[in-house]
Amino acid sequence: MAGSTAGGSPTSTPWDDLVTTALLGTDRRSTITPEALLDEAATQTVRRRAGLRPAPAATLPEPAPADPRPALPSAARSRLTMLLTDRPGTPTRRGTAPDLLELLPQWLATANDHGYAPPPELLPALLDAARGRTDLRQGALTFAGPRALWLARLNPDWKFALRATPGAGTALPAPEETEEVERLWEEGLFAERVALLAAVRAHNAETARDLLEKTWSKERAEDRLMFLDSLRTGLNDADEPFLERALTDRSRNVRATAAELLSALPHSALAGRMADRALSCVALDRTTGTVVVEAPHECDVAMERDGVVAKPPAGRGERSWWLGQLTEAAPLGRWPARFGDRTPEEIVALPVADDWRGELHAGWCRAAVRQRDIGWSRALLGSATAPDAAGPGAVSLAERSKLLAALPAADRAEWVAGFIAAHGLSEAFQLLGVCATPWAPPLGRAVVDALNIARDAGSYPWSFSGVMGLAERCLDPEEAVRLEGLTAAVEETEDTAPGAGGYWAEAFQRLVGTLRLRRAMRQELTPA
Repeated sequence: MAGSTAGGSPTSTPWDDLVTTALLGTDRRSTITPEALLDEAATQTVRRRAGLRPAPAATLPEPAPADPRPALPSAARSRLTMLLTDRPGTPTRRGTAPDLLELLPQWLATANDHGYAPPPELLPALLDAARGRTDLRQGALTFAGPRALWLARLNPDWKFALRATPGAGTALPAPEETEEVERLWEEGLFAERVALLAAVRAHNAETARDLLEKTWSKERAEDRLMFLDSLRTGLNDADEPFLERALTDRSRNVRATAAELLSALPHSALAGRMADRALSCVALDRTTGTVVVEAPHECDVAMERDGVVAKPPAGRGERSWWLGQLTEAAPLGRWPARFGDRTPEEIVALPVADDWRGELHAGWCRAAVRQRDIGWSRALLGSATAPDAAGPGAVSLAERSKLLAALPAADRAEWVAGFIAAHGLSEAFQLLGVCATPWAPPLGRAVVDALNIARDAGSYPWSFSGVMGLAERCLDPEEAVRLEGLTAAVEETEDTAPGAGGYWAEAFQRLVGTLRLRRAMRQELTPA
């Protein structure tokens, strides 16, 4: 009989004893054989299950919210399924097949532009993809809509959706609902308050600032920093008194952010003070036409209060560090008068004595980016075909890419196309990254021509893998027609790297295939 001991009398061995015997081994417990142990475990398992009392049924979750957006066309639905189930290949060789995962962000952007709703059955796969790639999250959560938050509350693997959505889907009162706004601001959770402040700021900058001032002294330092950052939206001169008070905040990060915001207001008192300091360090020698620089000899208390960091990073001189911060925070509109009413182009062209040109121009670059000054950005960029445009020059490529972002999209594309035509692709990756997509035709032609030149030079295509990857995502799909002639392998010469022609053919075949796929995706998402 199941459950009998070695002596043959039936027993009812407690479950804990059975577990202990199984862990120690029956050879150390001579009262039961291995077969009897298994029989007894089976009997006890049935007995334990039969003795369980039925538990109350779990409360069903609330139904998922409705999504009123139109459904995807059937072809686009099939395409999304394929994009979400694709797995990356080996890291060394991609062959000619397009990288579908790299096309998903573009597919999501196009679907969101058309306002489509996702198929409910694909939401789990979409959230899984966004969990693994932060660059997908914004587009994926926009496309997933309100049901993403509903699912995220049921599955801890998707909590990122709650963190990425201020207020986590909480219904915020309308900005004009004064009582409800003030109640949520006083009693809400941090994420709800951040979302509320952003919504109110976008509607009425003054009301949002008033909310912040009421509770400012009671907020934690890290919360004050987050709330203060919200003032970037709609920043205006009326914010100056509040920001001036924040210059004496207990938190260094809060003080630094307040100083940065004030310096972005060209008529603020801080911007004026910084301009006075910066201009006192720079003068024009009218005899020689040379810019003379006398950097600050100390960083006093007033400078520190206005956001100047006294201690430079390792390897940086104190005086040049202080000068750079002053130049960055000074309104660019104050400089022409200092240089005899010269234009920004004329000022930038002036020679600078004693190797101060790089530091001075770098400060102006940061100021142009912060103040979004198109005129100064153009002047500091200079000619795309100039010999020093690719460096080394007074303005680095990283700074040039930031200056480009201040220009209109068409001007950006024109400048980068000229740069590539003059200097090739080796230094163009950062610059291409700030150009609007799809690339304008002149820029696309310049990239294709430069890739063709690189192929003819006999190098391997992976030397340009970054640019090739950008081309797959950013070239206009209509460029596929021009590229078809480059998909055939070229005859290799003595100067050509072994096998390079075949690798280039493979790379261009993949590029053409990707562009065709992007064109098909665009057509599938276009409403009939």
